[in-house]
Amino acid sequence: MINLTRRLSTLARQFSTSTSKMSYPSTMQAISISRTGGPEVIEKLEIPFPKVAPNHLVVKVQYLGINFIDTYYREGVYPAPQFPFVIGKEASGVVVALPTDESVLNDPEYKKRGYKQGSRVAVDYMGSHAEYVSVPWNKIYVIPESVSSLTAVSALVQGLTAVSFMEEAYNVQKGDIILIHTVAGGLGLLMTQLAKSRGATVIGTTSTPEKAALAKANGADHVILYKSEDTVARVLELTNGEGVHAIFDGVGKDTFESDLIMIRRKGTLVSVGNASGTVPPFPPIKLVQKNVKLLRPTMNNYTVTSAEVLYYENALFSLLANGTLKTQIFKEYPFTAEGVRQAQIDLTSGKTTGKLVVKVSD
Repeated sequence: MINLTRRLSTLARQFSTSTSKMSYPSTMQAISISRTGGPEVIEKLEIPFPKVAPNHLVVKVQYLGINFIDTYYREGVYPAPQFPFVIGKEASGVVVALPTDESVLNDPEYKKRGYKQGSRVAVDYMGSHAEYVSVPWNKIYVIPESVSSLTAVSALVQGLTAVSFMEEAYNVQKGDIILIHTVAGGLGLLMTQLAKSRGATVIGTTSTPEKAALAKANGADHVILYKSEDTVARVLELTNGEGVHAIFDGVGKDTFESDLIMIRRKGTLVSVGNASGTVPPFPPIKLVQKNVKLLRPTMNNYTVTSAEVLYYENALFSLLANGTLKTQIFKEYPFTAEGVRQAQIDLTSGKTTGKLVVKVSD
């Protein structure tokens, strides 16, 4: 009788696994590139359903987030591992399958996450611009009831970047004076809100009076219109010639030299991105004059371990839930090649404010 029970149990598990596998479609739609180049290389392809590793969850995608890193891969600034290459690293959706690896299911860190089929989650994983994505369990963020899936995707990468950079790259403190370039963008607005919540004075740069008004509405104390004002002179005026404690610079090449003038002695320059191009090579002796600390971090190196992922998950979603951080949606685009092309064009035009998202499914 015991042997029969065991055999029936084994058959039930095999049938359940087979049924689970059969429930996946054989193919899916994805936003891909087959070569590097301009926005015209973006295409929507039908590709095989991803191979699901035993330690992965499978997520049915509802929303995608558009980020500058998508353009870096499309342009070849960051090399794609193969072609065609599914772009994107930010999504939100619903868990449709859990890991099958028993060692994962019994891992105490895994159990802390409370993953279930039907859980709403956000994904920080390359290749996420597709109808489904298979993701290692420790690269998924569980969305609490108090945060919508749209808010989660609009805040995940930029919010994790803001929180981790302002804690580990430069720990913003009460009384600091902080300079944030492109302050009215999605990341800039979140950084402004976070810095203000910590008691810092925020100086921002942007291109238009409308963007300046938005930045001030989100807490910026001073906003410099870099097209019509002398940014260096204005920053030095506002800081009595001392410069700022830290600079968060997502522009790159066009602002690097002036950053070294605007930073104060023993200040920290955090290179966040390359919107104008990468910073050219330079001799480190340039940093000697003021004992400047220079970092070029990436958020993903602050969220490597499962403990780090859980820490920043809790930190970000708590800040969203209590209203410290508020996301701004610039526009929602369709899940088409044309939609994603336009989103990348808009993102790199310098004319957007807040977050650009793509709706994939309900």
